[in-house]
Order: sequence, then structure tokens, then C-alpha cells
Amino acid sequence: MTGADAAHSLSMRELESMLGVSRRVVSGLVDAGFVTPTRGPRNALRFTFQDVVLLRTALQLRASNIPPRKIVQALKRLRSELPDALPLSGIRVTAVGNEIVVRTGPSQWDAITGQHLLDFEVAQIRGDVVFLESSPQPKDAAREADEWYGLAGQLIESDAKGAEQAYRKAIALSPEPFYAAYVDLGALLCESDARCEDALHVFDDALSYFPEDAVLHFNRAVALEGLERLADAERSYERCLELDPSYADAHHNLAILLDGLGDQQGLLRHLNAYRRLTT
Repeated sequence: MTGADAAHSLSMRELESMLGVSRRVVSGLVDAGFVTPTRGPRNALRFTFQDVVLLRTALQLRASNIPPRKIVQALKRLRSELPDALPLSGIRVTAVGNEIVVRTGPSQWDAITGQHLLDFEVAQIRGDVVFLESSPQPKDAAREADEWYGLAGQLIESDAKGAEQAYRKAIALSPEPFYAAYVDLGALLCESDARCEDALHVFDDALSYFPEDAVLHFNRAVALEGLERLADAERSYERCLELDPSYADAHHNLAILLDGLGDQQGLLRHLNAYRRLTT
């Protein structure tokens, strides 16, 4: 595997973090044939985006008490058909009793036999739905970055750590600065007070590419407030408003900040601006 190939894949440690499982569990899934990872430097296992999605699918199906033999058969079929046969809109894999059903748009079929099913045959769905994205090979870096970004969006509500890893992978792979991934990753980190410093680094990195973006300056100010760096936060809010005087939330936050700092004139000025913009 070349250095470029390695950049487009995950190590065992990164995969464990993203899936939220131990090395033993991942090794067991690999040994059972759910995926076939490649080998990188020093013979270390490397996992692709498709491997991540298939392993998450396997974990979901195992949680629904589907027999491992059936999961292996289903995933082998899916893996072989993902590049060409499935629509770009993606598919849904669900557990129905002891069977595995795949939905592709209006169609649904048995994941092992390929037999098409009628609506009433899949009425009692058990277990979580997993989305798989299909794309032609070879994949360019921009498309793969978009896939990691999409995976992060799927994970954000249920697996914050996995979402963080996916956003970082999207940023690392994208041939151009990935604005949306920077914004969403920083916002995710800002939700935890303990990660405000990490969020600040993300926003500072993004601002090196997008220095005139008001949203990034606003989010940077929020992170600085979380770190209790109030003077720096004030400057970031002010820079946001220099770039976009109509940014109502920046006026609101800055008014509250200035009130805490004892600046009553600043409080009234920005509070009035906020009211004008929102009424």
C-alpha cells in the first residue's frame, strides 16, 4: 500500500475508535470474513470507507440476533455489488426476523438470495437501519471525503466520537479545504466544554483558508467564551460583525458578553441591533 492509499484508509486503532468497540471485536469480525482489509506498512491492517460501513452493518445485525453465517453471506453479496449494481442514493439494510432485507429506493430484496420482496413481507422490521453508500471505483479524493462527511452526519446523534473521526477523515482527504466539515466538527467539539480548546484549533485551521468568513469567527468566539477568554471572544464577535453586520446571533451573544463585562453601552447597542434584526 502506498502512502496515498494509506491516507485514504483507517488503521485498526482509528477503526476501533470510530466503531466504539475493542480490538478483539474488530479482529473477530475480520476473522469471520465480514471484511477483507488490506495490509499497510509493517503488515498493519488498513480499512476502507466501505469496510467501515460494512462493519457497522455487521454490528447492527448481530445486535438483532441475526446468525453470523447469514451476516457474512449478506455482506459478501453487498460488497460485490456495491461498486456497480446499487444506486448512488444508497441502500438500507434491516433485520426482519432472522432474515436480512435490503431496500434500494422503492425495491426491497433478500440480501442473501437476491429475491425481491413485497411490502407486506418486510412489515415487521427489527433493529436499526444502516445506510450504505454505493459509488463507482476508482473513487477520487473529493468523493471519498464527501462519503466520510456523510457518514459523520449519520453518526452525530448516536456516536459523537465516531462522527469526530469521520469529520477529521473528510478534512484530511479533501483536495480542497472542506468548509462544512470544519464548521460541523468545531460545533460538535464545542458541545463539550472540555473540548473547546480542540474546537478552537479547528476554527483557527479553517480561518487560515477562509479568513473572511463570518460564521467561523462567530463559532471561534463561542469556543473562546467556553474557555473563558472573554476579551478574545469579544474581538472575534466584533470581527464577525465587521464581516456581516446583520449576524443577529453575534449581536445577541456579544450583548450578553458585554453585560457581564460591565459595558452597559455596548450591551444596549448590540441588544438593540439584535432586536431590529429579529423583529
